[in-house]
Amino acid sequence: MGWLPVTLLAVPLLGALLLVAAPAALRPALPLYGQAVSGLALALAVVMVAVFDYGRSATPQFTVDLPWIPGLGLRFHLGVDGISLPLVALTALLTFLCFAYLGWGRARGPGRLMAARPRALVFTLLVLEVGMVGTFLALDLLLFFVFFEIVLIPMYFLIAVWGGKGRRGAATKFILYTLLGSVVMLLGLLLVWAQTGTLDIVALARAHGAGMSRSVQILAFVAVGLGLAVKTPMWPLHTWLPDAHTEAPTVGSVLLAGVLLKMGTYGFARIAVPVLPEGAVAAAPWLGALAVVGIVYGALACLAQRDLKRMIAYSSVGHMGFVLLGFATLTTVGVNGALFANIAHGLITGLLFFVAGAVKDRYGTADMPSLGGGMLATLPRLGSVLTFAAVASLGLPGLAGFWGEMLALLGAFQPGAGLSRGLFLTFMVIGGLGAVLTAAYFLVMLSRVTHGLPPRPSLAGAGDRAGAGAGVGVGGGAGGGLAAGVDAVPIGGPRGDMEEASATEEWPSPSESHAEGPESVAPLGEPGRSGGPPRDIRRYEWVAWVPLIVLILLFGLWPGLLLSLTTPAVQTLLGALS
Repeated sequence: MGWLPVTLLAVPLLGALLLVAAPAALRPALPLYGQAVSGLALALAVVMVAVFDYGRSATPQFTVDLPWIPGLGLRFHLGVDGISLPLVALTALLTFLCFAYLGWGRARGPGRLMAARPRALVFTLLVLEVGMVGTFLALDLLLFFVFFEIVLIPMYFLIAVWGGKGRRGAATKFILYTLLGSVVMLLGLLLVWAQTGTLDIVALARAHGAGMSRSVQILAFVAVGLGLAVKTPMWPLHTWLPDAHTEAPTVGSVLLAGVLLKMGTYGFARIAVPVLPEGAVAAAPWLGALAVVGIVYGALACLAQRDLKRMIAYSSVGHMGFVLLGFATLTTVGVNGALFANIAHGLITGLLFFVAGAVKDRYGTADMPSLGGGMLATLPRLGSVLTFAAVASLGLPGLAGFWGEMLALLGAFQPGAGLSRGLFLTFMVIGGLGAVLTAAYFLVMLSRVTHGLPPRPSLAGAGDRAGAGAGVGVGGGAGGGLAAGVDAVPIGGPRGDMEEASATEEWPSPSESHAEGPESVAPLGEPGRSGGPPRDIRRYEWVAWVPLIVLILLFGLWPGLLLSLTTPAVQTLLGALS
């Protein structure tokens, strides 16, 4: 069934190319078009999951191996195994949920992105899906690099065109960091090619470093690892992430946290550790040290944040620290924990960014002190989902966030051969402290946002706040008079303005003249428009969030679903180290 991965790539690619020739008359159908194309890709991913031979999860399946550039010996080599299959399915799922969120809510909060330039937005998201899925399917080093780089341009435009007020600076920082990391990674991949004469990932993994001296493996591991660490991101190469998440639109944050960060950690499992085992052993103590620094740093940074999206972004630095710690242990338990935490983080943080976007839509701000608290009293369903996602992210037993971090710490308790147990026990203790701090900053966030009594409406000065574009929740709270008119007025002004913007849709440019960006042109509940509180969770939000909630519960209560899939593949990739 080699046609399956090819078709999985071809569907979003052809869907994007067809948009280039799409006439203007099809613009009203573009939200449905995006859902249909991404839904077909999701259906193909479900078929792949259904027919996958779980008894051979360590062996690449559905492979296609065709000549690509014969003169250089390059091949178009695709396939999936127990490591990549969950990530392919996660990518297809999150992309479809993002399209559903945009399409079903196009007359309300998230739909302001579809009000103008819808063709460009759908095109950008489909090209992004091609790059993300292709990265997890590629079994050739250069093909992996090509797909790894494809995602950078659409994500840059997603932030720079549809982001918030500081979108251009955040997008530029994102592209500069990731391109620089990619150049270093490419040098490492070329070094492997020069030493072995092949770019075939499967053959290189089976050879376990044969044909490369220890010094060459260390040099190649450092180069490849630095490129992957930027995308992960690993402390101290993380500084592009908070700005990118804060300024990105909701769907951009969901895909950035849910999939793009996993491309970096996936590279460690697919390339760095199995292809360069001696380099992995030499670099593991340094990787573990940077991982635990990132865990503690991310938690402390979260405690200092006021903005909800920025706090979630910094939490990703800490969670990815647990993933890197799992890889640094070079044990079946630790690497399994890293792969499990990858999937759990994609589901949980994707849900957190969806909810953070909903909060900002209703209150006009993500500033936690300005929200005023009391969300469980005024918006009980939204407050409950935010609470669920937070306790899942802090690692509550019974939810998906628990198993990955616990297994990573357990792997550090008994690290792989050639690693200092005393050093990794220290890493385990520091990582455990970081887990405690994780619980602390999420509980602080919940105390600020969901608990307590909602603030009373303050009519004095309301006009000044409205005129300054302040958030709806400032002084008024979720139940106050300033939280009015959520559904009465479309984003950006009267409905006629939206129709006019849609009628003048153009392809995007980072030099777009909007001063604030599509996600910050106006608070959703602009004061004085009507007399009701903001609505609780809407139907299109349930559509996007319920699958994530179900999977978080499923993998939390039944972790063997993932661990039985990844364990044989992990044992194979660690074969040279056991």
